[in-house]
Amino acid sequence: MSVVTVQLGQCGNQVGQEFFNVLCNDSSNAKDKHYKDCSHERFFREGPSQDLRARAVLIDMEPKVISQTIAKAVKSDKWRYGEKSHFCQKQGSGNNWANGFSVHGPKHEEVVQDLVRKEVEQCDRLTGILTMMSLAGGTGSGMGTYITQCLRDTYPHTSILNHVTWPYNTGEVIVQNYNSILTLSHLYQFSDAILVHENDAVHKICAQLMNIKHISFNDVNKVIAHHLGSTLQPVYSTSSSCYSRNPIGEFMSSLVNHPEYKLLSVRNIPQMSSTSLAYSVFHWPSLLKHLRQMLIANARMEEGIDWAVRARSVSISDKGRTTREPGFNKSLANLLILRGKDVSGAEIGGFKDPALYVPWLPVESAFSSWSSSVPFSGYEKSATLVSNSQSLLAPLNNMVGKAWNMFASRAYIHQYMKFAISEEDFLDSFTVLEQVISSYSQL
Repeated sequence: MSVVTVQLGQCGNQVGQEFFNVLCNDSSNAKDKHYKDCSHERFFREGPSQDLRARAVLIDMEPKVISQTIAKAVKSDKWRYGEKSHFCQKQGSGNNWANGFSVHGPKHEEVVQDLVRKEVEQCDRLTGILTMMSLAGGTGSGMGTYITQCLRDTYPHTSILNHVTWPYNTGEVIVQNYNSILTLSHLYQFSDAILVHENDAVHKICAQLMNIKHISFNDVNKVIAHHLGSTLQPVYSTSSSCYSRNPIGEFMSSLVNHPEYKLLSVRNIPQMSSTSLAYSVFHWPSLLKHLRQMLIANARMEEGIDWAVRARSVSISDKGRTTREPGFNKSLANLLILRGKDVSGAEIGGFKDPALYVPWLPVESAFSSWSSSVPFSGYEKSATLVSNSQSLLAPLNNMVGKAWNMFASRAYIHQYMKFAISEEDFLDSFTVLEQVISSYSQL
């Protein structure tokens, strides 16, 4: 029941290291031995000295981030990466998706596949592959896309979950919109689902909920890792009396019930600094009320929610049609994960409201609820909602629009053509994503 993680590029490796740190700290502090053993079996293996080794492969075209990531894991003194589970070179991809996809990917495919195979062989049973990358750069996005394609070919019956970090709207890389559309359009073909974290949204969480004054990428990565841990740590499904034996597979079957809809977002409540947490008391009715409204109003955190938005359609009497209420985030599927004290008594009926979902899918197929009485990461009670909804429609539309404006003026196209990416490849990517936008718009 193990999951192999593939960390790609600077962002993927930094998020991955924080992710395994969250998993190890959470499971090590858990009083439930079964929970701890299940988490360790899922994400770690025993090293030569019976220490915990992450079931992970680290890939980057420059050695600096890899060496820093490995050193941080060792410094934790709780877990580490495998001694030969990483690969790097001395030349990066220059923030060029085409360089990562067309050059570094094919050139190093064999060695990367071999590293993944060795990790897979140390699993009693492989139940899923989790890839981590950024949309903005060259290695993570370009080579990450190529490696995902290779993994799909090699493990056709294994669930692949791509975790991607969406760049800041203000811009991290001048060609980030090109890199992003090329990545997303290709991942839509090769992965089973794409779990997205937006840097802008996470940055606000750091500022307004965590009270961090000078926010670094490290702070952002810790919040992302917390979300991922709260989603993927051991949990009981509603129909099971034991922890899931196929976490990624069950995750997919709960959320991706149509191949046209693969974009997933995460909301987590509560979130606060450790100093505030010690003086806070939480109640399920309040937590779930806020989380439901966060979903409806498409808010990423409980602060500043628009409570005026309602889950309903508005009739247009003169034409006999209905339209969505402004600001209402329609869902295709939702997975609610509850952790902590008195979890069995939490009232989740509000998430079963048919008005939240598309009319052509019964609520029992659109909504799933999982739970564990083990508190997560120091929170007495916490709730995570993973949604396949219209949540990412606006940022996707914005990204495609910016990329198209650049493409129409032929800005930087020559940099991609140097590495065998043609204008037709760009047009194919635009076509794929415009179809995705159309599909989510019509929910």
